[in-house]
Amino acid sequence: MESIKIAKERGATLRVGPELEIPGYGCYDHFLEGDTVLHSWEVLSKIISSEITNGIVCDIGMPAIHKNVIYNCRIIIHDGKILLIRPKMWMANDGNYRELRYFTPWAKHRQWEDHYLPRVIQAVTGQAKVPFGDAVISTTDTCIGVELCEELFTPASPHILMGLDGVEVFTNSKKPLRRYGFQPNQKLQFTLYKLGGIYLYANQQGCDGDRLYYDGCAMIAVNGQLVSQGTQFSLRDVEVVTATIDLEDVRAQRAKSSRSMQAAEAERYHRVEVPFALSSGALDEREEAIVGLAGTKPIDVRFHTPQEEIALGPACWLWDYLRRSRVQGYFVPLSGGVDSCATAVIVFSMCRLVAEAARRGDQQVIQDARRMTGEPEGSTYIPEDPKEFCNRIFHTCYMGTENSSAETRGRAKELAEAIGSYHVDLNMDSLVTAVRTLFSVVTGKSPQFRSNGGSNAENLALQNIQARLRMVIAYMFAQLLPWVRGKYGGLLVLGSANVDESLRGYLTKYDCSAADINPIGGISKTDLKKFIAYAEAAFDLPILRSFLDAVPTAELEPITETYVQSDEADMGMTYDELSAFGRLRKVDKCGPYSMFTKLVHEWGSFLSPIQIAEKVKLFFFEHARNRHKMTTLTPAYHAESYSPDDNRFDLRPFLYNARFPWQFKKIDAAAAKLPDRSKDIKND
Repeated sequence: MESIKIAKERGATLRVGPELEIPGYGCYDHFLEGDTVLHSWEVLSKIISSEITNGIVCDIGMPAIHKNVIYNCRIIIHDGKILLIRPKMWMANDGNYRELRYFTPWAKHRQWEDHYLPRVIQAVTGQAKVPFGDAVISTTDTCIGVELCEELFTPASPHILMGLDGVEVFTNSKKPLRRYGFQPNQKLQFTLYKLGGIYLYANQQGCDGDRLYYDGCAMIAVNGQLVSQGTQFSLRDVEVVTATIDLEDVRAQRAKSSRSMQAAEAERYHRVEVPFALSSGALDEREEAIVGLAGTKPIDVRFHTPQEEIALGPACWLWDYLRRSRVQGYFVPLSGGVDSCATAVIVFSMCRLVAEAARRGDQQVIQDARRMTGEPEGSTYIPEDPKEFCNRIFHTCYMGTENSSAETRGRAKELAEAIGSYHVDLNMDSLVTAVRTLFSVVTGKSPQFRSNGGSNAENLALQNIQARLRMVIAYMFAQLLPWVRGKYGGLLVLGSANVDESLRGYLTKYDCSAADINPIGGISKTDLKKFIAYAEAAFDLPILRSFLDAVPTAELEPITETYVQSDEADMGMTYDELSAFGRLRKVDKCGPYSMFTKLVHEWGSFLSPIQIAEKVKLFFFEHARNRHKMTTLTPAYHAESYSPDDNRFDLRPFLYNARFPWQFKKIDAAAAKLPDRSKDIKND
């Protein structure tokens, strides 16, 4: 209702909201509950009865049941009446989306039926039934067509056929989550340049209580040119973008012979007529009153770089979780490495956004900040300083052992000082020794590290003891640190496992990767390093340079004169190689053999076919035998298209024959026959 109010204050006559905006897109299986539909109608009745829709056409999203079938719908309202219920025709049903699990697509294209309204709506509108189906709205000055999210991206988008039948204004309610490089304006620019028309693109902004963050960035385009664009990431609960449009621009764009020939034979849409004009040139108004009314000029499109997206997207996601879970802050175990550093810097970015919003006078942000920092009723506290606010809500801890270095301990301490977090530094050797002693007393055996003559099993078990104890300590400190500081409540524990390590399984099950939520779980190591380099200058944090220069290490084995543990050496592959494997496996849908054939062309200039074969086989072996770890993976911010999130995005077995006998045999046979091009290039 706030968005409708703002739109009317700005003189708008057409308002479009996000997909399923009344219940929220992320209801998932709750859409199957009758209560969700019932309460959506109840909320809609409140909107209509408030009279806020008088004098404006509103396109509102909610589920509706028609003839006992659940549909994802747009409800078109004007002057307290429902004009049309338009059900979605093409569903998003891949990746994170499972719309066919809840909704049925409307299959009767260009057809409509009578829909009998529930009594709660009849009592408000006085209507018993309204049109339901694939129809358009005809005002006294133009024609409006509705398109829902995925329909824009189908090969035969509905707006093309509607445009050929004379529809000039298209509304689209969306919910796309942020993913690097995704730019819906490119589709709009190309399509509308050919077709001509006005496109209103409304997108949800914020977190729906799940892994996804919807990035906002509402847009208005005319004939393929952007004239208005909202923010891509924001702490605002409501944001409205508006534009003044000249309908004659659309008609001029469409005055082409080839377009007119196709339009002349276009099939007809049913038009629901409404005695209302979107433009200000009413029939009884003098011509001079509208002459000179300036239209909104085209603007340059603004999208964030991947580094800016990492700084903003997960930060906004964390803020939504923090305020909605009603806890008192976050806790992160700082290791002195890039991953936990990135998590901490993202929290600091969140604090920067909160401080910016507070300085703008955003009362909702200020109230949330006061509550989570334990301010008393009537407090005038305003979180204008990000470091000061960070100290109140963010807690970090370095958990050292005899295998830890002074360098990582120092980096963790300096980072905490730079961002202002409440920092704890401890040694946990006594706990590790206690567990080792217990095992020795019970079994009579004393496991040793590999550097001291131990087996691989002993070496791995001793590393895992340290990692898992850190998880136990993290949760204890998260629960009690607010109490230590004289406050109430608890903290959410943040994880720091990146997408590549999860894909490879290079993490200990139930270690510090086992957290409440993980802001970097969908981000690659390569992108995290680029983000840290960006934040060094953008956030004025020179300490970040030392994290980039350091060799990634788990520091779970003893350091000797001849051995220092290295992540990439442990994994048997580089992080860049992992990113390539991940994209080929998920995005390009490659199994072991097809991945090998692609990489022979991509890497053949510097690796032999046999070397490539060994790398591919090692990746699939490690991915398969560690796949069980993904079933307990901490819920993470979704960002990367090759995320191995087992919950919804990457549905695969967790018990494999990790040696892939048929596939690996075929790879070996092909590698043996292929020429080694890397030798020729090296000789040149």
